[in-house]
Amino acid sequence: MSRTATVTRRTRETDITVTIDLDGTGHADLDTGIGFFDHMLDGFARHGLFDLTVRCRGDLQVDDHHTIEDCGIVLGTAIRQALGDKAGIARYGSCLLPMDETLALCAVDLGGRPYLVYDAAFAGQRCGGMDVQMAREFFYAVSYSAMMNLHLRILYGENDHHKLEAMFKAFAKALDAAVRRDPRIEGVLSTKGSI
Repeated sequence: MSRTATVTRRTRETDITVTIDLDGTGHADLDTGIGFFDHMLDGFARHGLFDLTVRCRGDLQVDDHHTIEDCGIVLGTAIRQALGDKAGIARYGSCLLPMDETLALCAVDLGGRPYLVYDAAFAGQRCGGMDVQMAREFFYAVSYSAMMNLHLRILYGENDHHKLEAMFKAFAKALDAAVRRDPRIEGVLSTKGSI
């Protein structure tokens, strides 16, 4: 059974289409207009082994806020749709990911109750063409659109590029673990009978 979804969202600020295959090979085809953000999404796809296509035209003449936040909304919606009824998935995933001097922690619960806990500080305002404040907005949008509980924390680190990249990769690995099918699970992994 294919676990793919394509979602399109158009507003006066952005025009976005995202396709994700949760059982892919890590292939990414990305064009958001923000090179550094594309680099982060590429790391997410490659390390989560998700096939991901993102096409975005946003109001970058204003700033990168709407583009990055709205990409999070569309990606989260695509993840939720690709998961379907969530039958047989592990539901939980976590990753402790090192990147040079940085150590990032991510934990995911696909239990249907959205929440974001985010703990990361940066030395500068931007990395490439991306405002570092937008990382939180992106993960918030993903978590609420996907209906997932998402915890992200930089335990330590110095380089802002490493911190951001470690978070995206840790999220990829944690999500990959959470969406995996387990043949021992009948229906959904919940005492409630639904997630």
